[in-house]
Amino acid sequence: MDSFRDKLARQLAAAFPALAAAADMPVLALAGDQVLAVARRLRDEFGFDMLSSVTAVDWPQRLPRFDVVWHFYSTRSFARLRLKAQVGVEDPQVDSLLPLYGSAAFMERECHEMFGIVFRGNPDLRPILMYEGFVGHPLRKDYAKTHEQPLVPYREQPPGERPAQES
Repeated sequence: MDSFRDKLARQLAAAFPALAAAADMPVLALAGDQVLAVARRLRDEFGFDMLSSVTAVDWPQRLPRFDVVWHFYSTRSFARLRLKAQVGVEDPQVDSLLPLYGSAAFMERECHEMFGIVFRGNPDLRPILMYEGFVGHPLRKDYAKTHEQPLVPYREQPPGERPAQES
C-alpha cells in the first residue's frame, strides 16, 4: 500500500516534470519569474504550508551567478521540498513569497542583506543583521574579508577586554 508521501511524490512529479531528487529531498529548479506561481501551487494543491528558509548560493564563475533557494515543509505529510531559481548579478531580483508566507519577511531581508538579492513585493528590505549604512554583501564570495566598514571605528583593545574607564 502506498503511503501518503509516496502519493505526494508521484503527484509532484506529474505536476512538475523538472522535479529532481536530491539526497535529502525533491528539488525543483525553475525560472525566477515562475517562483510565486509555483510556490502558490505547492501551498494550495500540495500542502506545503510552511516556508522554512530562504537563502542564496553565490557561484562567481557561473552565469547567472546566484541560486536563490527556498525550503518548504508540509506539516500534514512531513515532506520537504527545495525550490531553486537562478538570478544574475546585474539584476538579482525574484518575486517575494510574503503574500503566501508571512515567515518570508525576515528571511528575505536576511538574504537581501547578505547577498544583495531583491525580493519584489517585500516592502521592508532594511538590514536585519548588519547596521544601516553597511557597505556590500558579506556572503558574496567576492566580499573582502579584510574590508573595513566606514561607520565602524577600528577597535584598539582585544575582543573581550573592556576599554579604560575615564575618571
